[in-house]
Amino acid sequence: MRIFIDADASPVRKIVVEIAKKHHIPLTMISNINHEINEEYGEIIKVDQGFDSADHKIVELCQKGDLVITQDYGLAALILGKNAYAMHQDGWLFTNHNIDMLLMRRHHNHVMRKASKRTPHIPKRKAVQNKHFEENILLFLKEKGVI
Repeated sequence: MRIFIDADASPVRKIVVEIAKKHHIPLTMISNINHEINEEYGEIIKVDQGFDSADHKIVELCQKGDLVITQDYGLAALILGKNAYAMHQDGWLFTNHNIDMLLMRRHHNHVMRKASKRTPHIPKRKAVQNKHFEENILLFLKEKGVI
């Protein structure tokens, strides 16, 4: 299993790097050229700043059984289609059971934004969210026999 991070704005990148390094799990972080990423462990791939270019690169490289960390529902749907795993930065897994509802929610929010209506404010990330993510990724990796 290889872990990929949609690293453009991932608030859990450092957590994933620490876990991957500690357990010698191959790690690839993909971002566009506008983001500066300096990590001591893992491969860093920079892509053009074009629309979804980091997502396209992740889909290209990801293989069956890999894990992708992302908050992007569209990318998660593509990853599931490759029989790989996708985990949200809040520590829950995207699945074939929840992806349709999540994509519908994304579409609804897009329609609301285009109509100039407000969508829910996203609150600042809290330490408890990072702890929850860390616990869940470790549990996932143990269940899959990676650690």
